[in-house]
Amino acid sequence: MPDFLHPNQAGYELWAKGLQSTLTHHFGAPHKAIDPIEISLWPNSVPNPHDSNLIQSNETSGGVTRITNVASPSITLYKLNGRRLIPTVLVCPGGGYSKLAWDKEGTEIAKWLNSVGITAAVLKYRTPNNREGALQDAQRAFGLIRSKATEWNLDPNRIGILGFSAGGHLAATLSHNWKTRVYPKTDRADSISCRPDFTVLIYPAFLGDKDLKLTSEIDIGPETPPAFIAQAQNDRKHIPSAIAYFTALYKANIPSEIHIFPTGGHGFGLRDSAYPVSNWHELCRDWLLRL
Repeated sequence: MPDFLHPNQAGYELWAKGLQSTLTHHFGAPHKAIDPIEISLWPNSVPNPHDSNLIQSNETSGGVTRITNVASPSITLYKLNGRRLIPTVLVCPGGGYSKLAWDKEGTEIAKWLNSVGITAAVLKYRTPNNREGALQDAQRAFGLIRSKATEWNLDPNRIGILGFSAGGHLAATLSHNWKTRVYPKTDRADSISCRPDFTVLIYPAFLGDKDLKLTSEIDIGPETPPAFIAQAQNDRKHIPSAIAYFTALYKANIPSEIHIFPTGGHGFGLRDSAYPVSNWHELCRDWLLRL
């Protein structure tokens, strides 16, 4: 007897096609990424320039593109379009404050964030050896992004920061040093809060000593953002930073999550390896969804 109750495959496909417009109406169209756009951070002059005559240098070796001699800081925006307000992450590549691992810890991360429904901006902060300038750039970038929330369709209450190695130090520094700008205000963006709503630190540097004590330049308090931390145990030089930061968050009762993998070393980024540490981004994605 013919089955008149249940549709065949063609019927299900027709039903799904008809339902698509209803779902789009209620939940918005799928997010679509636009081509990356580089945006200068400082409309007039860069504050406290160390050397305005620096000529930016890009060098690729070992499968990684590194940028140094940055005198004109910027963000490269990887923006998603969609009907709903979209969370955003400011990405800080590492490189010991001497250079930036631009693709491995920057643009590749932005593309991954886009793939999970998050707009990203990769920060090209001043190098080499200009921590003061890097913090100014991070504060400026964060205020600029939040000031564009309406124009860029961003959720102003879900804007976070993600940093690798020295970029992790910069992310942690901004996460406690956001109440006062460390440069003269230039426009409206500098009057908007640059406090991250969340912080992601991947093998952060310069945060802790061998006794697992947090550096005195970082002051964790009740307004410190929640954090996700990923670290390899055999990265002996940097694991004290991850543990010290998490311990301080724990003592301050800041909701946070840390994953310490036995192997993986330093600088694994988002690239596949034979080690479980390669799954950190999946754990991070799940954490972000729970915020």
